[in-house]
Amino acid sequence: MPDAYNVLFLCTGNSARSIIAESILNTEGKGLFRAYSAGSQPKGTVHPMALKVLDAMGYPNEGFSSKSWDVFAASDAPQMDFIFTVCDDAAGESCPVWPGHPMTAHWGIEDPATFEGSEIDKETAFSTAARYLKNRIMSFLNLPLESIDHMSLHTHLHGIGSLDGSTAARRQAT
Repeated sequence: MPDAYNVLFLCTGNSARSIIAESILNTEGKGLFRAYSAGSQPKGTVHPMALKVLDAMGYPNEGFSSKSWDVFAASDAPQMDFIFTVCDDAAGESCPVWPGHPMTAHWGIEDPATFEGSEIDKETAFSTAARYLKNRIMSFLNLPLESIDHMSLHTHLHGIGSLDGSTAARRQAT
């Protein structure tokens, strides 16, 4: 078992969901996991509502940046053990080849940054996305990584992506 597992959360813009997931996992999995986030087409800034919601939930909300996933495909980048896409667009894109062939899964969550409405409604959308991400991360943290076989782990990781709030489940229901 490594000293800590490296986890990369991917989204298209890397301004909200992936940032939220990075903060939550770095806090809840401290010592066991190092979380990072990136995007295929990074916005260049972190959405202020993502930072506000992280703060309200008691998670760190400073030091985050919106960056390209190319940063983590470079030869000097940390080798990832797990990569999770948190938006449907990133899941459908052609990703870089990741060194070490990390385990991957899609944990699609509706994009709160695209929500239109009042500030309270927008904050509710961000809080909902953060809650769904936290539920997935807590399920991930409860997996017995040191004793589970590769195929079972793969099945569990994909099952976590179907938990409440899944964009895949929402598309199948319509």
